[in-house]
Amino acid sequence: MARQRHAAINSTPVWARLHQHQRATRHVHMRELFEQDPQRFDRYSLELDGLLLDYSKNRITDRTLELLLELADAANLGQWLQWMRDGERINVSEQRAVLHTALRQPAGSRVLLDGVNVVDEVQDVLAACSRFAEAVRGGDWRGHDGQAIRDVVNIGIGGSDLGPLMVHEALRPYCKPGLNVHFVSNVDGQHLAQTLEQCQPATTLFIVASKSFTTPETLLNAHAARRWLVAAAGDAAVARHFVAISTNRPAVQAFGIDVANMFGFWDWVGGRYSVWSAIGLPVMLAIGPEQFRQFLAGGAAMDEHFFSAPFARNMPVLLALLGIWYNTFYGAHTHAIMPYDHGLRRLPAHLQQLDMESNGKRVGRCGERLDFDTGPVIWGEEGVNSQHAFFQLLHQGTRLVPCDFILPLNTHYPQGDQHRVLVANCLAQTEALMRGKSEAEVLRELAHLPGDELDMLLPQKLFPGNQPSNTLALDRLTPYTLGMLLALYEHKVFVQGVIWGVNSFDQWGVEYGKQLAAQLLAEMDGKASAAHDASTCGLMRHFQERFHG
Repeated sequence: MARQRHAAINSTPVWARLHQHQRATRHVHMRELFEQDPQRFDRYSLELDGLLLDYSKNRITDRTLELLLELADAANLGQWLQWMRDGERINVSEQRAVLHTALRQPAGSRVLLDGVNVVDEVQDVLAACSRFAEAVRGGDWRGHDGQAIRDVVNIGIGGSDLGPLMVHEALRPYCKPGLNVHFVSNVDGQHLAQTLEQCQPATTLFIVASKSFTTPETLLNAHAARRWLVAAAGDAAVARHFVAISTNRPAVQAFGIDVANMFGFWDWVGGRYSVWSAIGLPVMLAIGPEQFRQFLAGGAAMDEHFFSAPFARNMPVLLALLGIWYNTFYGAHTHAIMPYDHGLRRLPAHLQQLDMESNGKRVGRCGERLDFDTGPVIWGEEGVNSQHAFFQLLHQGTRLVPCDFILPLNTHYPQGDQHRVLVANCLAQTEALMRGKSEAEVLRELAHLPGDELDMLLPQKLFPGNQPSNTLALDRLTPYTLGMLLALYEHKVFVQGVIWGVNSFDQWGVEYGKQLAAQLLAEMDGKASAAHDASTCGLMRHFQERFHG
């Protein structure tokens, strides 16, 4: 089944045909493709429940898509989708199922794992989170001296921070006034200290988010927060001001948290896919259980589309195939994400973890070394700010950088004509990247200049164009459409992992640095010794000489 070794994807006939097709079409300009086909937008766009994907500004023809879809078939993509949906253990290195889609299924659905319907368990935890959120929001849950909670501090890292932080920022228009939600992740003490400066012990609730309740960075911050509270209110206050998202009951209890206020999740939920679970509790506290269920419903709608739509009209599959086209066959090693919405400014960081932690692999599922490029470097920034930062390189640099533009068509914050200006800027950038500016156009623009000045400025004003982009347009940024958007990217990453032959659901590369850090800390405390390279030894010595702790 999922553990069987299949023929390497780069040894299939369609892999060779895609390389041949890329060489044959690499000089075709998208400007020509649009001139030849006035219906290109209609043919290369899809819409689902208020989310439009325009993928017409890509270096593709019908033949390109035909070959890419053939590549998906060669990778047995349809079977992998079924295995995922059926709860097979497709995370082969850890022998785990991958069922984050079950987190957003409505009550009454059935998703079986070893004969147990996990949706029932999910709904039980969701109900417990909802009751707690309502109690805090309604003032029934109060601090040790009877005051209502005004600040919530989520302490986590990685998937226990990036996802909830991003979703909370995106959905600020739906947040409860007077309840401030903060996120602390960095082990650098200033992150916690600067957050606590905004809080009062009697009115602050801490959420410690760690599945194992052993994550070093999270526990360091949690213990520091505990000391801050205890110094003001004593040990007895901990139970009223700390809750946990974890599965380690003894460790939670030893910390002083009442296990009745511990919200669990499962080993089939990877950290970067966990915002849909109890890890989303800070979001639920901010926007309320009903809006959180709308967020889940948006994800479920994209799941249904992904699992049922034919691949030629399937948003996640098409985005994944286009990414493979550029990354693997064009050698484009990065992919830029530009949300034209201030609330989505943390989306590139969330997608960095989702994509790079999932597909940043050099070996296949069976441990074989891959001799082609897999996951790209994901980066980006909110528009319009990004236009005044790195767009120069996108327009006139030497690198091919595929881009995703994400654009809500309506705003929660109307300020005169500003949103129309924002939309115009976004659409103009996609057009400029595609069209470029030809020599003839520049000559007409500079016809008034004398010869020497013209010769100097002409090459500076040329824009090659032919830079690919996708545009994802949301009618409005709501919990539902945000859920659709995040699930879309999750499935895109999964599809790419299937085709490249990597396990998108482990992250062994994250662990090695943690092991070395623990060893170095032991050496700083004089509890261990080990040989290191000259640089590491020199830096350790320099630190110990200068540290004033």
